[in-house]
Amino acid sequence: MNSTFYGQPRAEVTRAWAERTPTGFAFSVKLFQKFTHPRMFGERVARGLPEDARGDAGAIGALSQSNAADLDEFRRGIEPLAARGRLGALLAQFPPSFKDAPASRERLERLLRAFAEYPVAVELRHRSWSDRIGETLQMLNAFGAAWVQIDEPKFKFSIRQNYLPNVQGFYYMRLHGRNAQQWWRQEKSEDRYDYLYSADELKEFTGTADAARRIVKKLYLYTNNHFSAKAVANAVMIKEQLGEPIDGDYPPEFAERYPEVADLIRVRASAESDLLARAGPARRRPR
Repeated sequence: MNSTFYGQPRAEVTRAWAERTPTGFAFSVKLFQKFTHPRMFGERVARGLPEDARGDAGAIGALSQSNAADLDEFRRGIEPLAARGRLGALLAQFPPSFKDAPASRERLERLLRAFAEYPVAVELRHRSWSDRIGETLQMLNAFGAAWVQIDEPKFKFSIRQNYLPNVQGFYYMRLHGRNAQQWWRQEKSEDRYDYLYSADELKEFTGTADAARRIVKKLYLYTNNHFSAKAVANAVMIKEQLGEPIDGDYPPEFAERYPEVADLIRVRASAESDLLARAGPARRRPR
């Protein structure tokens, strides 16, 4: 759930999620941006202040730092999911600017300690964390936290990973796409994720996932290349490569847009043909 990044989860909302989903369904919940992106949160706070107060960097900085009340509010918000067995993992996604430094490690450890009762997956994107891989693994392993394995365009400062699990409890992988041309500059934010993985490109990840799921108790693999439902098409391809069932009905437009998966899915009848089928031969309109 990405919505929890932009606003604290509310118990009445997550309770409805739990009630509307079947047993075995799990939500992974992204942490509120105040915990991982205080600068972004501060900018949001500043925009909501009167113009003459927006220059008070000290006050805005203080308001941007998470506290015990924020932690308690988040816990209360996700409690309905946890109580009903619908909570998968908490995703702590840090910005690319979050570099390995003593203050950063202290902040991360404080966050892991605060959410120690839940499975936490940590997404680190700056290369400094993989440059000191031993120390990074030692810290994450101490809290049983999964190091999120990510695929995205690689730049000089991008993290380097081997895609292997670091804990036996669970494994967490996110495929963001490889749209390097629009990764930093795009007309619309969703343009960044305009990328469709080929079947060959996915084999690297499905091979790793197949090996990892034999080691860990739970494996999460998310496709985040969500532009124009490309994530859905790639999820179908991943399921096929892993030998997993591909359930559900897909609209005809989806099969037309993504011929790569047309033979793998069950296509839903169009609204018109479905209406004619239910009407029966005697009531069909003449052509």
